[in-house]
Amino acid sequence: MSEYILEAELRENTGKAHTRRLRRAGKLPGIIYGGDKPDLPIILDYNATAKIMLRDEAFYTSMLEINVKGSRGKNTVLLKDTQWDPIYDTPTHVDFFRVSGSDSVTVSVPVHTINVEDCPGVKAGGQLSVIRHELEVTCRADAIPDNIEIDCAAFELDQIVHIDDIQLPDGMEVIRDVNFTVLSIVEPKRAAETETTDDAVATDSSEDSKEA
Repeated sequence: MSEYILEAELRENTGKAHTRRLRRAGKLPGIIYGGDKPDLPIILDYNATAKIMLRDEAFYTSMLEINVKGSRGKNTVLLKDTQWDPIYDTPTHVDFFRVSGSDSVTVSVPVHTINVEDCPGVKAGGQLSVIRHELEVTCRADAIPDNIEIDCAAFELDQIVHIDDIQLPDGMEVIRDVNFTVLSIVEPKRAAETETTDDAVATDSSEDSKEA
């Protein structure tokens, strides 16, 4: 059973004018799709849903259960996309994708660093520079981690940690074209240089892929 259970209603009307009325009434429009079933436009309670989205990071990488009033069957889903208000930074529309536990899915998982206070490189005056705050991974839908922890306890000054240096859980693969930098422990003046260089490599790789 999912840790997150949402209650929803069927949404009979669509269109921008209707969704604006829903939001003014304290509702959050959304849609459930995928799984060889028809799309299911839904209405969620805004306050209940937004509270979870703004508070709980694990919501974005967990299998969710949505009970839709007036619809048969259970909807087990992943949050696939969210539209945000550019001014107030609040959700305005949510997309959910139907999944089962054994499905292979691609999701973005946040990177968490631990034991930074014990890091020899930091103690020597280095700066921890996190280049990739999220990693795009492929794994089973029921095995998505809340985050990927990187233990910094043994990192030395001037150490650069690439994706190949990170031990991922069994069955998980990171989507990548190059052995990119995830983080580094360098002198403060070099931290910005490392990030700029890595971004340039990632951009070049992306352009090469488009040309191919």
